[in-house]
Amino acid sequence: MFDSLAHVFQPLASKQFDLLLVVYLVAIAAEAMSGALAAGRRDMDFFGVAVIAFVTALGGGTIRDVVLGHYPIGWTQHPEYVYLVILAGLATTLIARFMHHMKRVFLMLDALGLVAFSLIGCNVALQLDYPVVVVIMAGMLTGISGGVLRDVLCNQVPVVFCRELYASVSLFVCVLFLVLRGLGWDSDLITLVCFGAGFAFRMLALRFAWKLPTFSYQQRWD
Repeated sequence: MFDSLAHVFQPLASKQFDLLLVVYLVAIAAEAMSGALAAGRRDMDFFGVAVIAFVTALGGGTIRDVVLGHYPIGWTQHPEYVYLVILAGLATTLIARFMHHMKRVFLMLDALGLVAFSLIGCNVALQLDYPVVVVIMAGMLTGISGGVLRDVLCNQVPVVFCRELYASVSLFVCVLFLVLRGLGWDSDLITLVCFGAGFAFRMLALRFAWKLPTFSYQQRWD
């Protein structure tokens, strides 16, 4: 059994060390666990838990690749990602009762994941020579779409649309990435600066409950 698991995850172990990859793997695992918790709140069975975990973790990148015409879709070439997110989602069902003690850790991992997803989305669009506005949209799609899909499938208004500064953080990271790249900064330095700035922005937004103005329209038309 352990030999077969080692064979599955061998592609991950053989990859050259890459900060963005490491953070991405941690992020998709954390997002899968958040999806599993959302499924649990809706009393879903284990299949539902696995589906919501998968969609939350890998849905953003899938939507980005479809929109940009970037084929083959990323996770189809890296099945180890699928195993990782499904295992993380199912493992959540065993440790869920203890996870409220780790809320702060999850918020931090989620913030890092948001930055990583946004940067990866930008990089994919740049490699395909899309214009700046599309690069930014690709980064944001990658960053927030998984959470949107999770909330829609769990029959609730996506939190990104009504409560927290989340998409705004993704937008900030994408714009900062492009500005620094335009200034000719080293790619590793750009990654570190974007992670630091994006993480700080997200944590400050949570700490001080920053949010965008809301629009409420209750007037009936009939």
